[in-house]
Order: sequence, then structure tokens, then C-alpha cells
Amino acid sequence: MTAPILRRLADLREMTARWRGQGQRVAVVPTMGALHAGHLSLVEVAKARADRVIVTIFVNPRQFDNADDLARYPRTEQDDAAKLAPYAVDAIYAPDPDQVYPPGFATTVSVAGLTEGLCGAHRPGHFDGVTTVVAKLFAQTQADIACFGEKDFQQLAVVRRMARDLDIPVEIVGCPIVREGDGLALSSRNVRLSPAARAQAPTLYRALQQAAGAIGDGVPVAQALAAARDAVLAGGFASVDYIDLRAADSLVPLDVLDRPARLLAAAHLDGVRLIDNLGLAPA
Repeated sequence: MTAPILRRLADLREMTARWRGQGQRVAVVPTMGALHAGHLSLVEVAKARADRVIVTIFVNPRQFDNADDLARYPRTEQDDAAKLAPYAVDAIYAPDPDQVYPPGFATTVSVAGLTEGLCGAHRPGHFDGVTTVVAKLFAQTQADIACFGEKDFQQLAVVRRMARDLDIPVEIVGCPIVREGDGLALSSRNVRLSPAARAQAPTLYRALQQAAGAIGDGVPVAQALAAARDAVLAGGFASVDYIDLRAADSLVPLDVLDRPARLLAAAHLDGVRLIDNLGLAPA
């Protein structure tokens, strides 16, 4: 059965107040729609942890630094609702824009430190847009639990910091990356790849795997990262924004693997920006 689609905050609040009056725990899965198996895996986690689940669908203009990327972002609300139907979520919150950014809206939520470097360096203002809309969605849904995918690992770290710093009473749950059979991390943007580019796309993940293996074998980090960059470019990517080794908790750059870490990458293929990451642990 398809979940009700709510567009007005008042309707959402009425529903969540009823649940809370019954002592039920609420989970939210924030999305921009164009749902795939990765999103649905978040829904499964949310269902296991809460009595009620809200999936939000809102293409947030404030987190796009490129107007063309915003215009081309897939919008597939009816298909998304059909994909969610077997999971029996309790509500789809697809707010009208004025419910998120009413006239005169003048507030920005900004997290320092974690937003510097990586995607923050290449997408100015992106994370301010993310944290502002996520803070709004937390306030609007009043969720106890929020599920995010680890593919956007920097985003996950930033949201955790924001919730902690602002004393927002929500548990942030990070969920594993879901991949295609050839290793490509699932992303709503993958549908924009041509067939030839789609065949080349797994090069990014393979390069991270090779770099992780090299670092584990004692190859200097800088050398392993340079080899990974070369492999991505040789595999057909037009450019590489970054391939970097960062501490998993603080995202500080690492020259040696001496703590839990993440190899993070972003690169451009066929006009599409793909990101991926891989967890590493010291020997």
C-alpha cells in the first residue's frame, strides 16, 4: 500500500503528534528522491529501529553549486512512492518549497572544520545547504532516529557534528554503501551516465581497492594515492577532484595509516560527478 504523501508541515505535525502521544519512536530517511536500492536499505534499517518511518523527498536547491546540476537532477516522485510501497513506510514527506524555505527565510546552519576540503573545497556552499535543510527536516519531523548512507561520508560526519553541537535529540545512523555487482556505488546520478561511461564507472572503486591494498602492504600513502588518481584517469574519467586518506572520525588528512580511516574520492565522468569511499583499519 502506498504511503500518504504529505506536502504541508501542519499535516506532518498532526501525524507525528499522534504517534508521539502513543509513545512511538519515529525514524526519518532524508532523500532527494530518485530512489534506488541504497535508499531502500536505509528504509530497512529505519524500520528495524523505530515504530514509525518517514521518508522525505525534497530536491534542496541550497546544496547545489551548479544550476545545471540542479535542473538535471532526476525527479521521480511517483516511481519513488511505488518503490517504497512494499516497505510500508508510514509517510512520505515531500514538502512544497515554501514549507522548507518560507518567504523571507534568512537562516543558514554552517559547520566549520569538517566541511573544509574534499567535497567542501570543490562545491562552495554545498554543506551549508545540506546542514540547513537537514536541521529543518529534523525539526519538522521531530524524529528520534535519522538514517544516512556512508557513500556521502563527509556529509554523514558533518550531520553528526551539527546534531551534536546543536543538541538535536536525534540518533544519526550511518548505513553501509550499497553497490552494483561490478562495484559501482549506487547513486541517483548514475542514470545520467551513457552506456560507455557506465562501463567505465567502476574504475573509481577498483582504484580505491588497489590503493587500500597498496597502503596495507606498506606503500607510502602519497604514492598509493597518486597511482589511484592515474588509474582513474586512465580508466576514462575526465578529471579527479580528490583521492585522499582521512581519519574516519575527524576527516583530518593522514600520511600514514595509524587509525581507522577512509579513502575518499570524487571524479568526473561523462559530465557526472561520482563519489565513493572505502574504510581502512591499521594493521
